[in-house]
Amino acid sequence: MDPKLDESAIRKVVEDVLQRLGQSKAAQSTPAVTRGNRRSSIPSRTTQSNRRRPQGIFDDAYDACEAARSAFLQLREAGLDGRNRVVRIIKELCAQKANEWGKLELEETKIGRLDHKIEKLRIIDLVPGVEWLRPYGMSGDHGITLEEYTPFGVIGAITPITHSIPTLSSNVISIVAAGNAVVFNPHPGGARCAIVAVRTFNEAIHRELGIENLICCIEHPTLESFAALCKCENVPLLVVTGGPGVVNAAMRSGKRAICAGPGNPPVVVDESADIENAVTGVIKGAAFDNNLLCIGEKEVYVVDAVFNTFVAELKRQGAVALTDTQLDRLSAAAFSQEADGGGCSHAVLNRDFVGQDPPVLAEHAGVQVNRGTELLFAETPADHVFVIEEQMMPMVPVVRVGDIEEGIAYAVEAEHGYKHSSMIHSRNVDNMTAMARALDTTLFIKNGPCMAGLGLGGEGYLSYSIATVTGEGITTPKTFTRTRRCVMVDNLRIY
Repeated sequence: MDPKLDESAIRKVVEDVLQRLGQSKAAQSTPAVTRGNRRSSIPSRTTQSNRRRPQGIFDDAYDACEAARSAFLQLREAGLDGRNRVVRIIKELCAQKANEWGKLELEETKIGRLDHKIEKLRIIDLVPGVEWLRPYGMSGDHGITLEEYTPFGVIGAITPITHSIPTLSSNVISIVAAGNAVVFNPHPGGARCAIVAVRTFNEAIHRELGIENLICCIEHPTLESFAALCKCENVPLLVVTGGPGVVNAAMRSGKRAICAGPGNPPVVVDESADIENAVTGVIKGAAFDNNLLCIGEKEVYVVDAVFNTFVAELKRQGAVALTDTQLDRLSAAAFSQEADGGGCSHAVLNRDFVGQDPPVLAEHAGVQVNRGTELLFAETPADHVFVIEEQMMPMVPVVRVGDIEEGIAYAVEAEHGYKHSSMIHSRNVDNMTAMARALDTTLFIKNGPCMAGLGLGGEGYLSYSIATVTGEGITTPKTFTRTRRCVMVDNLRIY
């Protein structure tokens, strides 16, 4: 493939992403990256002095990658004990700084809820570390074979605005536990808080292990820095957590990419469900951080036999119903219609509404609700914009369906084949099986809230990057390794 075409594709896709995020045209102006994976035509602003900063913050992506390569070599000498110590440092700092960093992230991004920003940092301890990398041994008549997991070296990572510090921290644990260093190009809307975390992590790592710049971050992330990271010869692997635009750009980069893409998780409630438990789960999942979670309950299909009971229980547990008129007003404000290249129109989400509190959404709907309200809901048809679009707001559409078959069919449509997450509330094993087969999602939760799929109320472990697009699933340290086989032939067994 012609590298110029590759770079052009990356620029085009990421420019579209940045435009929708409100970045200025000046920040999007990107010079061509030269052949041979070397520097861009704009001279680096980085001086020799700040290349050596142990805090890991860089203006230039190539300088960051070079520093990370040096750190990787130092980490390799530190062995498994060194990796374990880094993991411990990250987890301890996330717990200690949860309140401070939660406030910092909310102040910068202005989306979500403070209590949940804090909680997302406190639970970082649930992310698995070096213990996940157990070697596999084989012994037989022809000798002994050992398969173990080895690092790639330097990994380039893209983080989202929705969970800036938590995603970064989770990725650091998995990537470093696997033996790698990492360079982050964070979402511009969450870059300042990401830089604070990276600087703090690096200072602690340097104090304890003497390793500089194990975690690197681009101070002013732009289209240029993203393209440079994709092209840097020191980066063999990319991990991307974000929307379809940045995922597509990474997939076109020519590098191996681990991509955690979008989702629009449906919930189905059948007539056998424990309705009180189902409603508790829907409110807990959809209200968490104002529905910013990619795994969060985004639309609910309830069979007609229990629909009225379900709605009554939503109200009893504090969710507020919108009337048709109120829903229309909110929908008109939260979405616009734009023409595509074929002359058809499609809904476009107003990003100003993402992650906003229920009272803010209710005001746009023309109604006032109590400040403590966690969730809004409304009965909608199956083709309503709140059903079809991944809206990331604490307003859940509830769709009445005739039976489980219809509910599953609608759920398949709304999930869009992302293969991300889905939920069912049912006591009928046949219905659970039918939905699991029909949607084939990476996470499938039965009779619990979405976060039960990540070890929060259900069995399992935590990660903030769920690689649905490229198929790795919930990322672990093993995700960021190569498998290496070492073979010793014959005459090695005692028996």
